[in-house]
This record gives sequence, structure tokens and C-alpha cells, in this order.
Amino acid sequence: MQLLSAYLPAQLSAAELDAMIAEVIAATGASSIKDMGKVMAAIKARAAGRADMGAVGARIKARLSA
Repeated sequence: MQLLSAYLPAQLSAAELDAMIAEVIAATGASSIKDMGKVMAAIKARAAGRADMGAVGARIKARLSA
């Protein structure tokens, strides 16, 4: 497993992920949970392979629900 992890892209830190989410929410004008699809699509393109999209979805949902 260590051998494989050397070839995988580095995972985003929680702070980097939160910053990216905030940036995408501002860029897309997302204001409610109805806009989650737009935000997820943009994050997926930016964070491909560098973040667990299930966890990202939970963070976006929490951000948009607040």
C-alpha cells in the first residue's frame, strides 16, 4: 500500500478543502442546498483524486444549510 500511495496525488488538507469550498460557493453564487449540485460539480473538477467526495459533499451540505 505504501508503494501505491507514492504514486497517488496528495490529499487536500481540511483547511485547503474548506477554502476551496468557500471559493466555489462564492464563484457560483450558491446560497441554498438547492445549489449543491453546481458546487459539487465545480469541486469535483478541481479536487479530482485529491479528496473523498463523500466527505466533501457533507461539508458542502453543512455549509449551505447553515
